[in-house]
Amino acid sequence: MWIYCGLGNPGKEYEKTRHNFGFLVLSHFAKKHNLTFKFDSSLESEIAKYRDKALLVRPLTFMNLSGRAVKKVMQRYGELPQNLLVIYDDLDLPLGKMKLLPKGGAGGHKGVLSIIENLQSSDFPRLKLGIGKPEKGLAKDYVLSTFNEKEWQIVQEILEKASLVLEDILYLGLLKTMTKVNS
Repeated sequence: MWIYCGLGNPGKEYEKTRHNFGFLVLSHFAKKHNLTFKFDSSLESEIAKYRDKALLVRPLTFMNLSGRAVKKVMQRYGELPQNLLVIYDDLDLPLGKMKLLPKGGAGGHKGVLSIIENLQSSDFPRLKLGIGKPEKGLAKDYVLSTFNEKEWQIVQEILEKASLVLEDILYLGLLKTMTKVNS
């Protein structure tokens, strides 16, 4: 079984921020497949199950502590890091671009760093969703800002494409899906 972990921050005020791109993807996928997230306090996450193929996880620990919840999920379900797909925002990719990788470092992303530290492994696939860099100001303020109206149209397209990526991983496998996404 795959564990699809979308990164974000809980709460209405963060709902449509750049840093919640991972949450947005899982919400879109869940809506598309009529899935409902349920809060599991022991996992510090909202969980939805897609058939017997994937578990959708939205950690509610806030971004920088995501690893704590992910570790609990991985332990409960007995999955290896290779079966964990982490979905998150990336400053180094322009808005509208995404990249699927089999493993890697944190790249400055504190949520991913938390997962690496808690799992003591960076050998998990990740779907990076481009948000671009701020023209001015701090990256921290930028990632916590909402998408403007023009950007939101692009986000809607990416949410659909990312949902298809999640389906492709289940039915085509990671390597074939990587070739499709990254080419």
